[in-house]
Amino acid sequence: MMPRQSFPYGDDRIEYEILFTPVMRRKVAIHVNPDGSVQVDAPEGEDLPAIHRAVLKRARWIKRHVDESRRQRAQALPRNYRSGESLFYLGRRYQLKVKSQNGHEPTVKLTRGQICVETPSRDPVLIRERLAAWYRSRAADMFERRLNEIAERVLWVGGVPDWRLVRMRKQWGSCSPEGAILLNPHLVKAPRICVDYVICHELCHLQEHNHSPRYYRLLGEVMPGWEAVKTRLDGMAELLLNE
Repeated sequence: MMPRQSFPYGDDRIEYEILFTPVMRRKVAIHVNPDGSVQVDAPEGEDLPAIHRAVLKRARWIKRHVDESRRQRAQALPRNYRSGESLFYLGRRYQLKVKSQNGHEPTVKLTRGQICVETPSRDPVLIRERLAAWYRSRAADMFERRLNEIAERVLWVGGVPDWRLVRMRKQWGSCSPEGAILLNPHLVKAPRICVDYVICHELCHLQEHNHSPRYYRLLGEVMPGWEAVKTRLDGMAELLLNE
């Protein structure tokens, strides 16, 4: 269980969870997830008062991002597919911009902090379909590149396994008994390190079709510090899986 701490800021009290990890490039890493939760990654053995002091030094930054996450979350649920809504791609927030055009098929472009949908109709169903197709195309390219790179360093994988995109409501990925990997196209909305985590998770299932201690040892070898990445991804799930 991760330790939970808090600190006051104005009229608010902000809670944060601490995840101790054996591999850290910095003393303390602070993440404000899209749902407004705060995760603090710290090296194993770091004492709680030192972690708390590091958090307090960034209290203003944390408060600003928590407030922004709450505001964006309120806008994002439920979706109406109108200009101004918040969308995600590779861990970054983008603003949806819907532009009218005549006589052409709808197009989706990523430009200057916006995901722009140019469409002859402002029908939310049409816009949702075009965005889903755009995310799927981006996911196919991104996941193929990451699978190729990660599979090269996983000793028990003889080349890139069969894989395909499957929209799932609650899962990021899965591995069939036959060794086929399924990846959720919504995962492309998460930071790249989260994409790598899910791919590593499923590649380890090619060797161990369970969640035994041996499985987690394999996962730790392939991706040291995966626990922090998983916690970060879990904190984003509600927003990133929202359509």
